[in-house]
This record gives sequence, structure tokens and C-alpha cells, in this order.
Amino acid sequence: MNASRSTGPSGLQFTHPFLAVVLGGGFTGMLTAAALSGYADVIVVERERLPRTPALPTDLPQARHAHLLSADGARAVESLLPGVTERWLAEGARALPLPSGASAAAPQGRSARRPAKCLIACSRDLLDRVVREQVPALDGIGVLDATEAEGLTGTAEHITGVRIRDTVTGRVRRLDADLVVDATGRHSTTPDRLMQLGLPAVAEERADPGIVSATRIFRAPPGAPNYPVITARSAPEEHAGHGRTATLVPIEGGRWLVTLTGAGSDRPSEHADRFVPFARRIPQCVIGDLIADAEPLSEVHLTRDTASRLRRYEQLRPWPTGFVALGGAVAAFTPDYGQGLSIAAHSALALRQALRRRGLDAPGFARTVQQSLARIAQAPWADATGRPLPAAAAGARPSAAGRFVRGAVNGVLGTTLGRSPVCRAYVDVVKPAARFARPSASVPLPAAAARRKPADH
Repeated sequence: MNASRSTGPSGLQFTHPFLAVVLGGGFTGMLTAAALSGYADVIVVERERLPRTPALPTDLPQARHAHLLSADGARAVESLLPGVTERWLAEGARALPLPSGASAAAPQGRSARRPAKCLIACSRDLLDRVVREQVPALDGIGVLDATEAEGLTGTAEHITGVRIRDTVTGRVRRLDADLVVDATGRHSTTPDRLMQLGLPAVAEERADPGIVSATRIFRAPPGAPNYPVITARSAPEEHAGHGRTATLVPIEGGRWLVTLTGAGSDRPSEHADRFVPFARRIPQCVIGDLIADAEPLSEVHLTRDTASRLRRYEQLRPWPTGFVALGGAVAAFTPDYGQGLSIAAHSALALRQALRRRGLDAPGFARTVQQSLARIAQAPWADATGRPLPAAAAGARPSAAGRFVRGAVNGVLGTTLGRSPVCRAYVDVVKPAARFARPSASVPLPAAAARRKPADH
């Protein structure tokens, strides 16, 4: 990109010799833009119109299900966006200890106990909103919202930009770039777009256990302002090998967000009157009693599209220069294991490290980054699906980042009956990070649930 161009289509004042376009303005896309900041001017292209004022708790589609970000994960994001953790906490997020155990029987009747870890508890709305507010304030970053990427420009050997369409006016134009990054998540259309340029089909691994997730928000009752996170799982062999799960997360605004999961014939429903009975059927789980008399603040939100997908971009020959896919566009996991935030943070960090070591104009830059992203996803994919990938197929053994994600998740949550008894979907562990004050986990239960206090919470 010629640095003499002073103003771009987003009103961005160009200050770097390179221009990068990031497709997707969600959590992954914004972290990617932050990683590129300082090395290129960045334009984020987002299909939806982003809120101009703070969003209401249910305004964003990402807010539906429970998400917890460990202190480890928060530091990974903090390295890209200094001050983000302080902003989360200032706007109502809470630092809480991770449950030291789970309500499921371990082999031979032993209870699975692990040392408590700290996590950030809030809605996904809050996680995303703070990041979305902070990233565009960085130098050299602009956002084109209500704008859809219609296709890639260039050839099978070299991507030169994207064709974008204004979703309000319908106007289509070309946006040239030195690097295009796909951060659009699990529904990415990049495989089709690459085929349109003459590249072969992208190999894809898929695992679909048929898990359904259901979430509802409740008003926390009086006397429970400092309630801990509770997560429980029934024994997998009792329910077609998957088991029910229930997770209660205290979120900002004096609310509880409760997510239930199940598979096959034993899955949650969108019917409000079946939500509490489903939670109560999990042995030793107190969540059903806690929410039985709580005031619902939302409808039940159901998600059925929960299959794990791994796109093997690192196998494509040739890989085009000027293009990278990362995060959920490469590896998207079932909610029963969820590594979305972890993969997003590690992918953005890997991109920044490559920029620091090699520079955006280095020969083979995009291919090298794509191979490193494949190694990051390799170990989590093997754990989430039980389908280990041959090291040679991914180009090398799993990366240190991928091994850390696997080791951290297993170390924190343990492995009972072949799967963690804790809902893995809601804990993202990335790198060792900032220390947070740990509030006491010994919070008294509300009277409605005191009679069924679980042993390991």
C-alpha cells in the first residue's frame, strides 16, 4: 500500500506503509485489529451495525450463552489491549474463584477436586462491548460497520483485497489491502471464496455430538450479591455418553445467567416451563432450586448449531499471499468444550509475534502464520473431539500455545469419566496472567436452595 494515500474509505488517516482489512468486528476481529495496530493501518469490516451507545444486556447475538474468562485468558487479551481488564471490572464484571470441584461422581466414587482458579464473570455482551469500544480508539484503526464482504479480489497466488457492499445503500466497491484477515467465526465463507479464485476445496474435520444449549437470565434474589459460579454435570454414561450440564454465572446488573446443555433425547428445550425441571434432573445440582423462584428476565435462547469444525487451511497448495484466516474461521468448538476465546487470543498473539519477527512484507508471511494457527488449534481439537491429528498433517507438533491451552484446561478442570465434569464451554484459559483479588467462595446459599447444597461447590 502506498503510504502517500492519506485518507481511506472509513475516514482513516493512513500513517503506515501497509493496509490490513479484518473481516468481522466481533471479539476475534477486534483482537486481530489490535494485534495489527502499529504494523499496519487497519480497517475492520463488520456486517452488522454496531451500537452507537452501550448495548442493552440482550442486544448482541453473542450474549446468549454463558462465558467465563479466566485471569489467564484476561492477561492474554490485556497484552493486546492494556487496561481492558480494569474496564471490564469497572463496568460490573467480577473476579471470582473458579469452582474447585464439580457435581459429578469421579471414578471409583472419588470426588474430582482441583485448586480454585480466578475468573472474570460477566455477560458476553460486556466482554465484547468493552473490546469494541477500546480497539477503534487505537491509532490507525477504523471500522466499516453495516458493510458486508462479498468476495476476495486477486488470484489463487495473491489476495489483493475484498469487494464490500454497504448493507444500507447496496453500493459495492473494491477495498485494496496488503493483508486480508478472516475473523468471521464458525460461519466463515472463506472456503467457497478461495475456490472461486481457483484454489482446491479446503479439507474439513467435523464432529457433531448433537449438543443443544439453552440459556435464560434471572434476577438474583436479595441476599446473593456475591454468589459464586456454579457448574455441574451428570454422568455421561447416563445420557447417551454426553450428560446434562448446568452453569450459573453471576453477571453484571444483579443477574444470574444460566446455561443448560444436553444431547440426543436428553436435551434442553426452548419452552420456559421445562427449563427448571431440566436443571433439577442433574444429580447433586443446586441450580434448579436456586432459579425455581427467581424472576426470569429473558426468554429461553436455544442453540442447535454446535458442531465442532476444523478447516485444514495449512494443507492448501499453494497458500495465497496476503490472506490469513484465524479464530473460529479455522477452529470452532462445540459448546461442551468451547475454546473460542482462547483460540481467538492465541491467534491474535501469534499474528502479532509474526509481525514483530518477520514483518508483513516478508516472503511467505501469510503461509507461516497460517501454519502456526493450525498448530495452535491442534491440541485443543484433539481433546475436544477425541480425534488426534497426526503431527505431520499439521506440519509439526502442537504449538506451545496449543499445549498450554490443553494443559491449563485439563489442569484446572480435571478429567472425569473421559470428559471434564465441569462445563468446559464456559472457561477459556490462555496464558498466565494478572493477579486478581479472590473473593471468598464460602457464600451462604439462599434459603430456597440451602437444603440441597452440593458438596463440591
